Amino acid sequence: MNKAELISKLADDAGITKSQANEALDSFVEAVTKTLKGGGKVTLVGFGTFSVTKRAARNGRNPQTGEVIKIKAKKVARFKAGKELTAKL
Repeated sequence: MNKAELISKLADDAGITKSQANEALDSFVEAVTKTLKGGGKVTLVGFGTFSVTKRAARNGRNPQTGEVIKIKAKKVARFKAGKELTAKL
């Protein structure tokens, strides 16, 4: 499912227009992003938790040449599915 399909599904289920569903989805993504940037986490009970973890610097390999390269440390977004979501799968 891509963003357009998700917006259509939200609009149909909630009985709102696609533009309103798009605004709601954009607002959700912006709120999650802002919270994660601030170092917090977002927990949706029954769905899951969005958080930020630090990935340490490490050595990797260029697949074409086999040359060892250094990969910088960085922060990455992480999602852990909740019990209810996992049970439904």
